[in-house]
Amino acid sequence: MKSDKNIKNSILSVPFLKSLFLIQNEWHQHGVLFHTLRVTYYTIKAKDFKLIPAALLHDIGKPFSAFKKNEDDIIHGEYSFTDHEEVSYQIIKNWPFISEYTKKIVRYHYLIRDIKKSKKENYERYEIKKVLWESLSDEIHEELKRFLHYDDLGKGKKRR
Repeated sequence: MKSDKNIKNSILSVPFLKSLFLIQNEWHQHGVLFHTLRVTYYTIKAKDFKLIPAALLHDIGKPFSAFKKNEDDIIHGEYSFTDHEEVSYQIIKNWPFISEYTKKIVRYHYLIRDIKKSKKENYERYEIKKVLWESLSDEIHEELKRFLHYDDLGKGKKRR
């Protein structure tokens, strides 16, 4: 199995295409594209217009970072996307037509969940993510909490 570091799937690779159109993991009912459209829909429905660009771009790096992390991924035909939010940010960071606000939301959209998960599984990662969270403004904290809600709505029902 590949390590999650330096995964760079091409746009014609099986992991890229399968994760974009068909399947992600047990937490997502749909592939990345349909999930992104659902997140955007719920953001628009809430009239949270400031977050629409982030909704459209938050998972742009996922298909590039899709990999089989463990036996569960292989058994269920699913993918892992460790640090996909950083991959997404790296793709858009130099786009001049995207605001710094949107870039920040894309880069940190998974931070709340990552903190909770790493506190249980990887204390060193938890400490790094906690320091990162504390470096962000209270306004961004609130924006990230709202965005996480739309992201969760976009996931649909769990498959397992």
